Amino acid sequence: MAKDDRSAIHISQAIQELLKSQHLKPKFDEANLVASWERLVGPAIAKRTKKVFVRNKVLFVELMSPSMKHDLGYHKAQMLEVFHKEFGADVVKEIVFM
Repeated sequence: MAKDDRSAIHISQAIQELLKSQHLKPKFDEANLVASWERLVGPAIAKRTKKVFVRNKVLFVELMSPSMKHDLGYHKAQMLEVFHKEFGADVVKEIVFM
């Protein structure tokens, strides 16, 4: 049997179009970012994270330690760059560490 790689592309495009047409793409991208938190920041930071959520294109990250909040504040720009490369520039515009 010959494998048709084009069908996977068409399915992916169909899903993306469905998400856009139903105005679900922003929520899907936000949920995907939150679900990918540990993979993107690593297990050390993820273990010290209490809560991660997105509201109005702002990523809120509740951390267990004030020192981690302070340290991550210096890396906001790099983190935003990683999120923009992974999910697009329109998903998150700012990060707030709490």
